[in-house]
Amino acid sequence: MDGDADDGRPNDQLRARAAESRTKLWFYLEADRRLVVAGLVGAVLLALLVVGFLLPGAATKLRGTDAVETLFQGFLTATITGVTLVLTLNQLVLSQELGAVGDQRERMVGALEFREDAADLVEAPVSPARPSQFLRALVQMAGRHARDLRDAVAEEHSAHAAVDDLTGSLTDNAEAVASDLDGAQFGEFDVLSAALNFNYSWKIFAAQRIRETETLDDDAEAALDSLVDTLELFGPAREHFKTLYFQWELINLSRGILTAALPALLVAVGMIAFFDPAGDVSRTVGIVPVVAVTSTVSVLPFLVLLAYVLRIATVTKHTLSIGPFILRETEQVEEVEWDDGESR
Repeated sequence: MDGDADDGRPNDQLRARAAESRTKLWFYLEADRRLVVAGLVGAVLLALLVVGFLLPGAATKLRGTDAVETLFQGFLTATITGVTLVLTLNQLVLSQELGAVGDQRERMVGALEFREDAADLVEAPVSPARPSQFLRALVQMAGRHARDLRDAVAEEHSAHAAVDDLTGSLTDNAEAVASDLDGAQFGEFDVLSAALNFNYSWKIFAAQRIRETETLDDDAEAALDSLVDTLELFGPAREHFKTLYFQWELINLSRGILTAALPALLVAVGMIAFFDPAGDVSRTVGIVPVVAVTSTVSVLPFLVLLAYVLRIATVTKHTLSIGPFILRETEQVEEVEWDDGESR
């Protein structure tokens, strides 16, 4: 479905809930980061060539002044600073894994308790070990509890419309997300992308409204409680795997920047120490293409940084809240009436 749902509930798909266009969201999130880097490299190179050829006197200025040396001195300084930033990022990621044995034991105990809670909810001896399978089990169990809730509420019951709205949305969403998670590998964006399309926040909100405003029988109440418990476990599970993915991406980012920094440094040093703007290479190839290509190579580490930060920042923006909070403007969520105490 595109846009907000026609029946008044927020859409389950992230691309429909987000304010950005589909193309922009695909570029920010779904596109392979290597393709994004390649696209940015092509855009920078094309922009420099266009400006260099269209700007009157650009070639003459580059040959007759120290503009080339000044430019690449700036690139050299910026690249060294960027590598230092990468080392700082690595230290930040590494610091999350360091700690005394007591701290490590607490982490282990917390992880085991969480997995035991998940195993109880999915009715399995042990919870799945792979992140995609773990999230898939929770999503499928949420769909099962939603069907149990729908079957437990008769059509003539006052809560039937609200329950049908919630369970219809949830079962369809659960099936789609479970299909996307099937076979997805952690480290790729597929796992997190599928998890972002499970709109658990609105579902918890809707379930809590039913719990507080409607009177259900024991079977329906039990199914609703089980559904809420599953959704409430999905939230921290998604946030945990999101954190692990961010650490994974920061490591890839660090490696990518360090790899790109070596040719960027060599090109910057070569242009400062050995390149003659009025020499044979400039006359044969052209000063503008040479400066455009070498400048693009020099900014490559920063293009790698931009490609990865775009995805991390976009995911963070759309997952700032955990639980039933909706941060974007929407007319599809009813206002909740409450007593502020002024009438007393």
